[in-house]
Amino acid sequence: MIHKFRHYSLLIFVLFFVQVYSQNIELKASGVDDKETKIIDSLGYKKYFKDFNSLRNEVDSLSKQFLTIGYINSKLLNLKKDNDSLYRAEFSLKTQYKNITIHHNGLIDDAILKLSDLNSEGNSFTLELSKLEQTLDFINAEIANNGNPFSTLQLIDIEQTSSTSLSASLEISKPIDRTIDKIIIKGYEKFPKTFVKRYMKIKLGQQFNLSQIKEKTTELNDLRFANQIKEPEVLFTKDSTILYMYIEKAKSNTFDGFLGFGTNEDTNKIEFDGYLNLSLTNNLNYGETLQLLYKSDENDQQTFDGNVKMPYMFGSPLGVEVNLNIFRKDTTFVTARQSAKLNYQINSNHVVGIGLSGVNSSDLLDTEISSVNDFSSSYYFTNYVYTKRQNYDFLFPINFLFDITAGFGNRAFDDTNEDQTKFTLNAFKIFNLNDQNSIYIRGNGQIIDSDTYLENELPRFGGINSIRGFEENSLFANLFGVINTEYRYRLNRDIYVHSVIDAAYFENTISDQKGKLFGFGFGFGLLSKAGLFRFNYTSGKTENQRFKLSDSKVHISLTALF
Repeated sequence: MIHKFRHYSLLIFVLFFVQVYSQNIELKASGVDDKETKIIDSLGYKKYFKDFNSLRNEVDSLSKQFLTIGYINSKLLNLKKDNDSLYRAEFSLKTQYKNITIHHNGLIDDAILKLSDLNSEGNSFTLELSKLEQTLDFINAEIANNGNPFSTLQLIDIEQTSSTSLSASLEISKPIDRTIDKIIIKGYEKFPKTFVKRYMKIKLGQQFNLSQIKEKTTELNDLRFANQIKEPEVLFTKDSTILYMYIEKAKSNTFDGFLGFGTNEDTNKIEFDGYLNLSLTNNLNYGETLQLLYKSDENDQQTFDGNVKMPYMFGSPLGVEVNLNIFRKDTTFVTARQSAKLNYQINSNHVVGIGLSGVNSSDLLDTEISSVNDFSSSYYFTNYVYTKRQNYDFLFPINFLFDITAGFGNRAFDDTNEDQTKFTLNAFKIFNLNDQNSIYIRGNGQIIDSDTYLENELPRFGGINSIRGFEENSLFANLFGVINTEYRYRLNRDIYVHSVIDAAYFENTISDQKGKLFGFGFGFGLLSKAGLFRFNYTSGKTENQRFKLSDSKVHISLTALF
């Protein structure tokens, strides 16, 4: 052990010796007196070097440090060689100035001065001399962001105003207005150009502002069909400015379906229901969306819904959305709804729209049932949608949605013509407590205000996309509201489990019913290469009814992304 200890001690000594003496030139810096020498030593300059060039660079660095901390009249008096391994640098620091007042004569915007945390007094501001270089660099960067990337700042007419204060005038090079002359997209070359102009609001001829451009291009990540690969870059030439944007096309088509089954209360037999939902986005590289839905449920009800959305028609800021919905209730009635809407996208989060819708319904039985009748109606409506996405979350890509529609029109049947008002709300929010725990709250509802009502015009609800634990579209009312809540726990990036607690209130004037509904259960989700697999087990009850396991519903769905 003693021999080993001596061996290691010798090795450490040799390494120390090599490290010290491989740097064989020493620098000693001093001032004209002991006071200045102490100031120089406090800067902690480097003392040992491998060659003279490295030592000379350190001397120059010291000279710059003196200027930065206020010794603007400092100078190197002498740099001499004492012997083969020692050089001495002698400086004269002279007076240290603490503050400087800069007169800008209105050349700097007040907004830039506020960002710099400077209190401007008229056309001048005062700051510590030690912060001068950092402040001027920041001001110059902001001026560059505002369209003059080649601006330079210079202090002229420097004067001494007191023993520790200076004043100077700020001179800015003549601005060269830069505008965006060309936009080149790398990666996804067929990215729809209207989204650059309308969605991100980056246009040819626009004043160049790099910080604003970077902020706008991050909005690409709010699109379902594209992502930003890296930040934009700019090529400046003598007479042009070329903007390069790096975009990749993302998978945005979805195929969604679920299979549900439960026990029929009358026959005690298991019955199945389900739906297919296909969404095709940006397959024509236009940013368009085509949605097709077909639903068949256990109550012998069929629903078809087709929706086409075309953004920025003919390069304008307006988009067009058309919809066709057909609902058939066994052999009782069939209702067809058509709508057309103009959308205006304010920014990546906000969309407003106005439109016209029409409804036609036919009584297939042609009986004397007063609650079902042939009718037609037409509405003018307005719509507002706010969407906030949480990027790179494949399980829950949308964090907040608020969608509200208000419609005003009339409904005609037999010889009766009545004014009607409709309101529809769909909103949800995810509260992320931490990386694993979150709370999901959704509210949706609809109200029809009319003097009289028909059963075949009332909105229907219930099922996996409404209040869970009830049959699909088994409930109808002229007023209803549903609250869905889930506590979600992520086992890992691709698997989560959740609770189901739902509540609803409805009013049906035709049957003179009012009631509260509840749904309780649990579920889980699994993200795989095939898509997002979801399982829900829920049981529903009315206000005065007990829970029955035989009434529970199992919902299974798979959403594939391609």
